[in-house]
Amino acid sequence: MKKSLLLAPAVLSALALTLGGCAQPPGTGGSSAAPSSSPSSTPSAAGAGDFKACMVSDSGGFDDASFNQTSYKGLTDAKEQLGIQTGEVESNATADYAKNIQSMVDAKCNMIVTVGFLLADATAAAAKANPDIDFAIVDSNDDKFKGLDNLKPLVFNTAQSSFMAGYLAAGMTKTKKVGTFGGAKIPTVTIFMDGYAQGVDYYNKQKSGSVKVLGWNAAKQDGQFVPGDSPFEDVPGGQRTANNLISQGADIIFPVAGPSGKGALQSAKASKGKVNAIWVDTDGCVSAKDYCPQIISSVAKGMDVAVLAAIKASKDGSFSADPYVGTLENGGTGLTPFHDFDSKVPAELKSELDKIKADIVSGTIKIESASQPTS
Repeated sequence: MKKSLLLAPAVLSALALTLGGCAQPPGTGGSSAAPSSSPSSTPSAAGAGDFKACMVSDSGGFDDASFNQTSYKGLTDAKEQLGIQTGEVESNATADYAKNIQSMVDAKCNMIVTVGFLLADATAAAAKANPDIDFAIVDSNDDKFKGLDNLKPLVFNTAQSSFMAGYLAAGMTKTKKVGTFGGAKIPTVTIFMDGYAQGVDYYNKQKSGSVKVLGWNAAKQDGQFVPGDSPFEDVPGGQRTANNLISQGADIIFPVAGPSGKGALQSAKASKGKVNAIWVDTDGCVSAKDYCPQIISSVAKGMDVAVLAAIKASKDGSFSADPYVGTLENGGTGLTPFHDFDSKVPAELKSELDKIKADIVSGTIKIESASQPTS
């Protein structure tokens, strides 16, 4: 496989230590360790300074094999590499967000990172009330952040990498039907689904193909989502949603649903090779390694390195509220290696994906999604 398709997490993680205020691109990574589920303060063993960085998760928790877990790795990397103190608290429901952020304020954190679009209101309110604390938020750049010099958005244009994933799925399907579903109808979910559907459409135009996307209609901005009050934590619900798409003929599933997406991986595994998946947020062969034989590739976001860089900038006194936008061009998002599928993905398809990446970066291919972030 050509190197231009791959993200290089180890190299980019090392480079992150030279960053100020997220001026350079992050890479991707995932942690398989499940952290504590209660508020904690964990000073580094040797040379821990007075600086303390803290994190508040979305309701998926720090072991979600997705965006919370990858963001949390940025915090643990900061502890190990910068010799700082850290604190964290997991959220179990929307009602937890404001009080959990306040608990980190009360714990005298110098910087607080919140994880997820759904924490935007609580994060903005806390940043406004605590101007002497630096804040960063993963996956949100809301208008309410304007004028807050102590709040940095860390966002990612995953429509670009999802476009590549859609093209990949269209090139690999045997049934000519591919599926996707989301956890909830929010921009940080639908951006993946938009890019995926447009990538399939592009494949059809280039190849005179007829691959259908089940689960998302980009024109109507409507599709299949996990029902219920906890759509991102309902693995059985994710499996039922995936099975619905599979029953309609989809043989590649693209779940954008956090832990609920594991239900799609379970369905793929149970199919004994008839159905496969493309994972999101982190390399699924790292974060959900038991399902690596079912994962063709993953659309990854470099949340860990973005978080690490923002923490370092705060510690060094170079923090800026300017948004970080991860793209294919700066390495903030991209497709992960094909792992077990490397020999199964045709060389021609790999070359086409390299060309698509270059064309997206150059602007030759333009992605259309209302959910794309702007700087």
